Amino acid sequence: MYVGALELDVLLGDVHSLKEKRSLVRPVVAELRRRFEVAVSEAGHLDLHRRSLIGVAAVAADLEHVRDVLAGCERLVAGRPELELLSARTRFVGPEDD
Repeated sequence: MYVGALELDVLLGDVHSLKEKRSLVRPVVAELRRRFEVAVSEAGHLDLHRRSLIGVAAVAADLEHVRDVLAGCERLVAGRPELELLSARTRFVGPEDD
């Protein structure tokens, strides 16, 4: 079993409130969950209205599948015009990590 975690630090466009932030972040989180069948959540920068840290996790029997899924998630977020992807950090845990 392999587990992959992806942290996406994003800058939001013309946002002036936490309510506006939620209206941009929630659809992205929902689309990631729906398209890639991953666990995903807004996991950081909760009190900042122009920044968000989106956390994504995937589990599979094959490391390459986990890599491909997380890379697809990163591409989806990077391609959203209302977001600017500042950084992406990926980590993997597998059977050899005991």
